[in-house]
Amino acid sequence: MDAVPEQAAGAAADAAEAAPGTQLNLDLYPGGCRRLLHLCAQQPLPLLRVEFLRLSTHEDPGLLEATLAQVPWSLLHLRSLVLKGGQNRGPLGACLRGALTTLPAGLSGLAHLAHLDLSFNRLETLPACVLQLHSLAALLLSHNGLSELPEALGSLPALTFLTVTHNCLRRLPTALGASSTLQCLDLSENLLDAVPPEIGGLSSLCELNLASNQLRNLPASLAGLRSLRLLVLHSNLLTSVPVGLARLPLLMHLDLRDNQLRDLPPELLDAPFVRLQGNPLHKASPDSGTPPAAPQDPEMPRLFLTSDLDSFSVTPRGCSVTLASGVRLHFPAGAITAPLTIHYRLWLPEPGLVSLGPHDFLLSRVLELRPHSLAFQQDVSLWLRFAPPCARRCRQVVVRTRSDDAWSDLETHVEEEAPGAPDSVSSSPHPPQLCLFTPNSPRLWARCRVLHFSWFLVVLRPVSNTCLVPPEGTLLCSSGHPGVKVTFPPGATEGPCRVSMQVVRMAGRELRALLGEPEAAVSPLLCLSQSGPPEFLQPVTVQLPLPPGVSGFSVDRSRLHLLYRAPPTASWDDITAQVALELTHLYARFQVTHFSWYWLWYTTKTCVEGLARKAWARLRLHRVNLIALQRRRDPEQVLLQCLPRNKVDATLRRLLERYRGPEPSDTVEMFEGEKFFAAFERGIDVDADRPDCVDGRICFVFYSHLKNVKELYVSTTLDREAQAVRGQVSFYRDSVPVDVPPEAEAARQKKSEDALWIATLPIKLPQRLQGAGGHWQGAGLSLTPLNLGDAETGFLTQSNLLSVAGRLGPDWPTVALHLGMPYRILQRIRHEFRDDLDGQIRHMLFSWAEGHAGQPGAVELLVKALEQSDRQDVAEEVRAVLELGRHKYQDSIRRTGLAPEDPAGAPVLQPSQPAQA
Repeated sequence: MDAVPEQAAGAAADAAEAAPGTQLNLDLYPGGCRRLLHLCAQQPLPLLRVEFLRLSTHEDPGLLEATLAQVPWSLLHLRSLVLKGGQNRGPLGACLRGALTTLPAGLSGLAHLAHLDLSFNRLETLPACVLQLHSLAALLLSHNGLSELPEALGSLPALTFLTVTHNCLRRLPTALGASSTLQCLDLSENLLDAVPPEIGGLSSLCELNLASNQLRNLPASLAGLRSLRLLVLHSNLLTSVPVGLARLPLLMHLDLRDNQLRDLPPELLDAPFVRLQGNPLHKASPDSGTPPAAPQDPEMPRLFLTSDLDSFSVTPRGCSVTLASGVRLHFPAGAITAPLTIHYRLWLPEPGLVSLGPHDFLLSRVLELRPHSLAFQQDVSLWLRFAPPCARRCRQVVVRTRSDDAWSDLETHVEEEAPGAPDSVSSSPHPPQLCLFTPNSPRLWARCRVLHFSWFLVVLRPVSNTCLVPPEGTLLCSSGHPGVKVTFPPGATEGPCRVSMQVVRMAGRELRALLGEPEAAVSPLLCLSQSGPPEFLQPVTVQLPLPPGVSGFSVDRSRLHLLYRAPPTASWDDITAQVALELTHLYARFQVTHFSWYWLWYTTKTCVEGLARKAWARLRLHRVNLIALQRRRDPEQVLLQCLPRNKVDATLRRLLERYRGPEPSDTVEMFEGEKFFAAFERGIDVDADRPDCVDGRICFVFYSHLKNVKELYVSTTLDREAQAVRGQVSFYRDSVPVDVPPEAEAARQKKSEDALWIATLPIKLPQRLQGAGGHWQGAGLSLTPLNLGDAETGFLTQSNLLSVAGRLGPDWPTVALHLGMPYRILQRIRHEFRDDLDGQIRHMLFSWAEGHAGQPGAVELLVKALEQSDRQDVAEEVRAVLELGRHKYQDSIRRTGLAPEDPAGAPVLQPSQPAQA
């Protein structure tokens, strides 16, 4: 999330940092309007000295209008007015707009106002009073609903900075080109399809951003912007650019990515400061002076892949692809120059394959797309479906990818579709299904664009604010926590340096419970990082809000501690004595020369470093319960699951119709990405050939937003005909993320002989009584052994059917209908297993098999149904199993001498022989 509007707002906002006594920040807490009205009614003397006012617009519209009407009469020396929305966020982390729709006419009386920020509101037209603010130097109008700008805007005599990003502008006023003072103009993310030629008259313009519009051409007058240093034009429909741009004397950066450019002047084509990715540029071949035209296809192919496919082909025409795993791709025409086969695979998230920060959450499995090394000629769009995240404030969803052995986050857009909404996936005959979601949850997609393939996953992380710090200095603010700021003075860097900021909150009740101190409080946790040299050339000023309930005018400084953490260590150091803390009423400021993690604590405790390590670990721990259930109709089928504590009751209500078992384990704590394993004990065994079975133990990795569930079949070496087997499954810790403090890990482990033990739950296999007609009896269960097929034509065992179930995927309803199952039964199965695709398949297949056990022709019916469902691959697998069974049966007949020999010496099987070998 970029912070350009905040950092470029001009000297007015920067001056606020230098004179804290002239600030009035009422946007951090609810009720700011009422507080300001109260102050205006009292008219205290300090109010007359206020020059910088911040007020949230997430207020009642009538109250907001009444408050603003008092501002010109009470704040006579106001220089900066910030009336922003965006402090509140939606469930997916998107900033919500404020209630401001206009401004009172009286604000035109603010004769000294130089900085006005109206971002994240509901303005549809620019208030008339703004055009009468003759001292206005910086005007911020981002994230509103403006469809046009007034002509008089160009006549503001002092305007140097104007940003109108993320609006609905369709045209620009021609008079804007008459401004002789405008230096920075940002019009990105609008609906502009043309730029008036008059814009070439902006003689002082240094930065122009027209990205993400609908521009098809540019006026030649842009070549007259002799002061221009930065020109951003990416994500438009440009087919050419003015030749004169190559001759701008001060131009240092030209961004032309993701347009339709086919030809460029040679000066721009080879210039190092020009970015051209995502354009169908043609370079002339040595033999001919003009390149051939790219083929145009009016209808782009669309592919819908079933779960049994792991590759597809793409041609230079492009195509749209929907994978059965909940992934979409769009290859534009010209993305590749020759036909290419794309391979894909979904990997289970293992710690060695997944890269997560200390406060990140994994929302999807890992998608690998190959080939890795091939660079596309144009960006390929990628959609990844992900698990709906819990409502977390100040977090954002991003797609993370691996490139050159390093992980990075892509620019990501979250798209939401209501349940049942039509889309390109639902139109597929084999719609993708993931067992991460419920049918009533919205479809959530993370969309990004990539230039090459690698590994991809969806992550929920704290909101990241980034900016490029020039040598002239800048200001970086947190979009989720307005009180968190970093000020870079001139000369802090030699060249442009990219810095990023993340802020994490800790609930006060958790801290007080940890410390046992009612008055303890902490500020938000601040993480700062930078590219380039590790040290700044000049000290950088960091501002943090004071802990809740603490005032800078009455604080006991002996209880205030500034803590510092330097990765990759997990330790925190108290650096209060090493820095000069400047306190205001609401904030603490200090200076640093390099970035890391910073945390402000207010407590009477003395050993703060150790407490901070524990508190930081507590921020990352999840309280979970473990369950072990057995299927009512087949007690050898065991379900193991690790669930967040708040989801246990709902999950058990859904499962206990088909499963039975003990109460969940006691609540334990786990880290995101922590490995643990389940060991079956006291006579219970598990298939050692499972890929997730290591030394007889089933391995798990805990991810809070994914389903940590496994279904498996257990067996026993004990004699079940004599008595029931009373075994158990025990859960043990394996490894935790590398940056977890050892003392925090030791503190949460159970104090027992085995510190790695988590929980033990009983598993009971009922007694098998042969005298009861081959039925299992015990624990209230009665199960007929599976007997599908016969010895002569071949048997399908329970293991064989499980293998078939694992191959069917979303095609199972078609197979079920060809097996003769009524449609109402399919609907009931879908409802009972509405968030479990594997459960739907297994229930359908085993229910049909139990109803046809012992019936002649059952196996042939299954093979025919698979063939009619276009699942020839599974049908051939079943035939191979049957053929192997027939060979074994014939060998047994020969060994027992029951088969007569034919003249050639080969045994001849008689149809009348019993199926006993």
